Amino acid sequence: MPQDTDAKPAEQTVARANQAVRRDYPFDDTQDLEDARRGFMGTAPDPLIRDAAGGAVWDLEAYGFLDGECPDTANPSLWRQSRLCSEHGLFEVTEGIYQVRGFDLSNMTIVEGERGVLVIDPLVCAPTAAAGLALYRTHRGERPVTGVLYTHSHVDHFGGVRGVLSDEDVAGGVPVLAPHGFLEHAVSENVYAGTAMSRRAAYMYGAALPKGPRGQIGAGLGQTVSTGVPGLIPPTLDITRTGQTETVDGIRMVFQLTPGTEAPAELNIHFPDLSALCMAENATHNLHNLLTLRGAQVRDPRVWSRYLTESVSLFGDLTDVAFASHHWPVWGRERVIAFLSEQRDLYGYLHDQVLRMLNQGLTGPEIAERIEMPPVLDRAWHTHGYYGSVSHNAKAVYQRYLGWFDGNPAHLWQHPPTEAARRYVEFMGGAAEVLRRAGQSFDDGDYRWVVEVVNHVVFADPDNTEARALQADALEQLGYGSENGTWRNFYLMGALELRHGPVGTPTSTVAPDVLAALTLEQLADALAIRVDGPRAWDADITVRWDIHGGEPLTMRLRNGVLTHVVGTGPAVGEPDVTIALAESDLRDVLVGAVPPEDLASRPGVEVTGEAGRLTELLGHLDAPDPDFALVTP
Repeated sequence: MPQDTDAKPAEQTVARANQAVRRDYPFDDTQDLEDARRGFMGTAPDPLIRDAAGGAVWDLEAYGFLDGECPDTANPSLWRQSRLCSEHGLFEVTEGIYQVRGFDLSNMTIVEGERGVLVIDPLVCAPTAAAGLALYRTHRGERPVTGVLYTHSHVDHFGGVRGVLSDEDVAGGVPVLAPHGFLEHAVSENVYAGTAMSRRAAYMYGAALPKGPRGQIGAGLGQTVSTGVPGLIPPTLDITRTGQTETVDGIRMVFQLTPGTEAPAELNIHFPDLSALCMAENATHNLHNLLTLRGAQVRDPRVWSRYLTESVSLFGDLTDVAFASHHWPVWGRERVIAFLSEQRDLYGYLHDQVLRMLNQGLTGPEIAERIEMPPVLDRAWHTHGYYGSVSHNAKAVYQRYLGWFDGNPAHLWQHPPTEAARRYVEFMGGAAEVLRRAGQSFDDGDYRWVVEVVNHVVFADPDNTEARALQADALEQLGYGSENGTWRNFYLMGALELRHGPVGTPTSTVAPDVLAALTLEQLADALAIRVDGPRAWDADITVRWDIHGGEPLTMRLRNGVLTHVVGTGPAVGEPDVTIALAESDLRDVLVGAVPPEDLASRPGVEVTGEAGRLTELLGHLDAPDPDFALVTP
């Protein structure tokens, strides 16, 4: 991984702004630090967590520099948050509940039952989850895993499951619990737009950035994502309603479904015998995303706020500790209710104020620049925008209600970035003049403007080394001043790739286990979005799959669209080729594990008709680019 040896010090404008943060906020409040360290039992003796091939996927000591004083190259508020998130080890939450924190972006929670343990949210990859479970066993004994629970459908809450559970365990009766709709959303989000999301996540989490005061210092929600391969074991027990109760290994749980909040499928859990409440990712020590910078469906802050009210109503008077799948717990009934109430007000305020202003005619960027949070919320550390931000969340609310178009017809049919950039640069007097003026703006500390105007030069002429260097310098300064961890990572990743070229995508969610969990219809949909439409305009190909022991699946490529029909009926035409096979063989050919021309040689596969038509159909698919450009054309 390249070290950004060209990283510059903070300019005085940024240094002064960061120094002002120290004056504006209560840095003498140490409650969060006390809570983040409370119940510490120990950490792993080896700081490097490795995969089966010996490659390091996580380094527990990578953020040791955060013990030092915050330099001018970091926002002191983000430095404080990252310092808290870097606390790593096994922690007792309350008697019978333990958390492994600092071993990945997320936390893994372990609840002790009568015979073994229930594991909640087993991190991003198997090596980090296995290391966390081993740490627990070092301190609490060799208890078997008697249940696994996924709180929601994001990969950092299920990807490490194979580090704590095997297929044989599940076959032997160990339950895997998840909210209704979990599997559909877990696999569709990570496959349909998975390549683009993974590429943008490389910027969002900054896993490829050097760790240090001029590099990656955290992502607000946690430090970064581990770089192992995610896995997935499908749930065996769905939670379908609020109030549903389940007992696993003697552990009683009461569930609250919260769909459409932080994830499309999500739930909170109350443990009545322990007076403990798991808030999943619905209430953490930051403002969360309404639209994550890696890309996702826009979340609903109105529903989010209402579910938090419901959490307080259902469980507030029954809870002595609230914990989540990120950050550290909150202890004490009054503190828990105050925490959840302020989180509730945070999302409710954002929703209502954006709606008020958009109905006065303000656009998303105008609202984002104008909106101010109430002083009480602004002074509470857990409402700060370390991961989500008021700015991009306000734009997300606007997008949810009104979409990308702001109503101004001048914005209805704009030139795409490269074509617009060439015209802008010409209008502004050429690249040399733009860079001269932008250099003056840089000296004035107007880095936002530098980034906006120099971006035109870079897109008009990506080989202009002076433009790339100035753009990198300006992005870097914006990163140094950002309180938001993901903004800092985006800015610094942009600077890194402008200086050194693409550094790749450290972690991809399009993993074998995720692909294996797709239904055949989802797999067919995943192929359909890869069809090169114009190249397939004149193609008319029908392939029928006769699946042993199942209903037939017919695919037709026509008019550049790949459609599929399960079963028989009027929508199914006469096939060009019929292939009888096992479902496993069909999956292998559709995910590219078996070339279509080799399929007929597999045992039990029978091909009738024009065998070459399958090869022709699959030849119309495009391959996604996992390393596409972001800061250049």
